[in-house]
Amino acid sequence: QVQLVESGGGLVQAGDSLRLSCTASGRTFNSYAMGWFRQAPGKEREFVASITWSGGITVYAYSVKGRFTISRDNAKNTGFLQMNSLKPEDTAVYFCAAQFYYYSDFDDWGQGTQVTVSS
Repeated sequence: QVQLVESGGGLVQAGDSLRLSCTASGRTFNSYAMGWFRQAPGKEREFVASITWSGGITVYAYSVKGRFTISRDNAKNTGFLQMNSLKPEDTAVYFCAAQFYYYSDFDDWGQGTQVTVSS
């Protein structure tokens, strides 16, 4: 089990940037990758980006490619999501999650951090 805590959300205007952080504790050595997801009011949760802890292999949702960058600091057990050129449609609660194997689901989740982008 991995415990995850997100931070860095806030209220910004369209075109602004935010940097989200996800700090992991617990059995992080069992985690294969970390990912970011988001959920807007009345909508289903959607995948944003993921990165493997060992090789730094990244995957991005098409909607955020070129704008968002996922990264990690293995020594600090922390993941980041740099969000540039934010749009109102990026407004959502952002969650980080842990994936334990490449073939498994993300099944450990943080509490989420709110990102609101005004037009």
